[in-house]
Amino acid sequence: MRKPSVLTNREPQPAMTAWRPPIVQKFKIALMFGSVVAGSALAGCASTVNNPDLPQGPAAYQVIPSTVPVPTEYPVRAKDKLTLRVFNEPDISQDELRVDDVGMIHVPLIGSVKAKGRSVDELSSDIASRLGARYIKNPQVAVSVKEPAPSFVSVEGEVEKPGVYEIDGRTTLLAALARAESPTATAKLSEIVVFRTINDQRMAARFNLKDIRVGLTADPMILDGDVVMVGYSRAKGIWQDILKTSPIFNTFAVIATR
Repeated sequence: MRKPSVLTNREPQPAMTAWRPPIVQKFKIALMFGSVVAGSALAGCASTVNNPDLPQGPAAYQVIPSTVPVPTEYPVRAKDKLTLRVFNEPDISQDELRVDDVGMIHVPLIGSVKAKGRSVDELSSDIASRLGARYIKNPQVAVSVKEPAPSFVSVEGEVEKPGVYEIDGRTTLLAALARAESPTATAKLSEIVVFRTINDQRMAARFNLKDIRVGLTADPMILDGDVVMVGYSRAKGIWQDILKTSPIFNTFAVIATR
């Protein structure tokens, strides 16, 4: 009896591929994204350009010190409101005398008088001298500060809420940044630049916020008119962009941190 022949003309079957669970696939994709992030971060760090002339470290505190001596006498500032009293001279006396933007006040009979940067005693003596020279014999003059002008700091760059904020006249860098609701996730904490006008010259110094936060370096004093600029980290910016636009990578990141 003849045995049935075995069919040999079957189409070749594809080789079996190893099954990979979804997490393995996500892991491979995550590694690819990780390589992109690492390379981009290195490129970002390499392309960051700093001003090499900006003082930093100990030299920064020579420009923007951590302590500022309290003046023994209040120096009159622009936009202060003063009170002028000239004994027995109600027409010259003023209940409110505002210092203008350039630091001058206007006194009846003698005209403009420089007030900014002077103490009230110095200002009183100057006004009395001018009045006594031509108008009043032995005038008795008293100037006082009725309302000091507010102090402001500008906080710009990588902070949550850039803007101009009122300060109490003696605050610190950390306090100024807190007014702007602190640096963003893309801030470069080693590039915090403080600008200040000293003797009519614009000066600047760079600080490392990470060192200040942990107490390795002092928290510099911020004064009226200062500008604080928080730098941008390109590496952090690339990382944040990938986290926002890569849901698969986000999923892996969550799983990896659990």
